[in-house]
Amino acid sequence: MPDIGDGVSVLTDLPWPLVIVLAGVLALSECTFGLGFLIPGETALFLAGASVTEPSYFLGLVAVVAGCACAGDCFGYWLGHRFGPRMRQTRIVIKLGQTHWDRAAAMLRRHGSGAVFTARFLPVVRTLTPVAAGASGLSFRRFLPAALFGACGWSLLHVGLGTAAGASATYLEDVLGRASWILFATLALIVVSTLLWRRYRRRGPESENDRQTERSSMSRDRFPQDSSSH
Repeated sequence: MPDIGDGVSVLTDLPWPLVIVLAGVLALSECTFGLGFLIPGETALFLAGASVTEPSYFLGLVAVVAGCACAGDCFGYWLGHRFGPRMRQTRIVIKLGQTHWDRAAAMLRRHGSGAVFTARFLPVVRTLTPVAAGASGLSFRRFLPAALFGACGWSLLHVGLGTAAGASATYLEDVLGRASWILFATLALIVVSTLLWRRYRRRGPESENDRQTERSSMSRDRFPQDSSSH
């Protein structure tokens, strides 16, 4: 499994316009019928968002990703409008599961263009819904606003999550860097205090013995003087 931190580091080292272009291409591929089953769109957007360092980059990334995602939806709508219900019998839909197609069609019958917006946030179904919308006869003037708003919300959500995670990781790294010095100083203080305490404990009995010896010597010195006086 690839390390997310390594992915962010690679993207950070790339020129920012190239990162935006790559994110747009991945979003277009993820939202295009047939390719959306192979491209992990959310993961790519998360990584791209985590590499954002400036507000202008964030806005540019969200706009490009949303536009490319909407373009992919429009391509799917065109396929459905061109070939109609026959799309349900294609190899791609059969391999994925015709139940997902039926689910998308049921959402369209029940909610109309609102299903296009809602399906944008549902894995698998979002790739089939534009095609099913075209096959169902939903007008393009009703499809396009829902697809555009859905793409904007989807892009803002996942890029925003990645940006928030990247900012949190940077802040956490800074906090941990400071905390490591505090921890080091605390451990050093504990070690020095322990060594001093052990040294004191070892010298304690010796000092006590020295004091007892000194008192004994003083007592012996006094006793001879007392006896000589008698």
